[in-house]
Amino acid sequence: MLQVARLAPKLLADSSDLVRQFVLSRLQPDGGFADRSGRSDLYYTVFGLESLLALQHPVPAGETARYLSTFADGEGLDFVHLTCLARCWASMARDAPEREAMLGRLGRFRREDGGYDAGTVYTAFLALGAYEDLGGVFPDGAGLLASVERMRAGDGSYANHRGAATGLTTSTAAGVMLHRRLGGTPEVEPGRWILQRCHPQGGFRATPDAPIPDLLSTATALHALSAIHVPIDSIRETCLDFVDTLWTNHGGFHGNWADDELDCEYTYYGLLALGHLAI
Repeated sequence: MLQVARLAPKLLADSSDLVRQFVLSRLQPDGGFADRSGRSDLYYTVFGLESLLALQHPVPAGETARYLSTFADGEGLDFVHLTCLARCWASMARDAPEREAMLGRLGRFRREDGGYDAGTVYTAFLALGAYEDLGGVFPDGAGLLASVERMRAGDGSYANHRGAATGLTTSTAAGVMLHRRLGGTPEVEPGRWILQRCHPQGGFRATPDAPIPDLLSTATALHALSAIHVPIDSIRETCLDFVDTLWTNHGGFHGNWADDELDCEYTYYGLLALGHLAI
């Protein structure tokens, strides 16, 4: 993802500086990046670091390392924030000081069905990424893919629970990427389903009946379509127009047309979407 997001400045041009300034404005005195309430949070720190890397700006290594070190091996963190801790250390190109203990903690979230934590496609994607970030050997890729396949919806997409009639764009994109990364063969059907979620005015909707597109669905959809070589030439311009409507001269990106807030998360997804649209 980061490799593609680094192409975003090709389209941002001089506006890259405004985006960089916005991301840096979210850096807190303790070295973390702020959530929407203004407090440092590991989840948002992932996106702050990744955004700076995409913009080829040095990450605040000293400050953020001190912030990350306060979490030690992640004891007391929930699954999502534990994986965020692993991603943050990797974003800083540093081994987590307590990587073996963190790998052990990740293993405790493994389910009997092969999935992790809540057992969703999302948590499967996070688990695989965390093992890679920590330099660990993933214990059972086939079991993880089997758990993901149980989330296939009736229309061929992926949901985050079993027996769904239709899935989510983000879950389907994650399912495609998991197959690709674990050596499975991503089917054409999920790619076609994702492409059909494109809104006439650009961007991708989260579900077939969602009234408006959003930036998270758009970025992950474009990423998955690229992975399975589905052409996007016919939707490139409308998607560029959509992403442009979510950018502000404060430098950040909104999540959708009804979102009034700016944060590092959606700013990163704006960079990822632009990266794919720049190719």
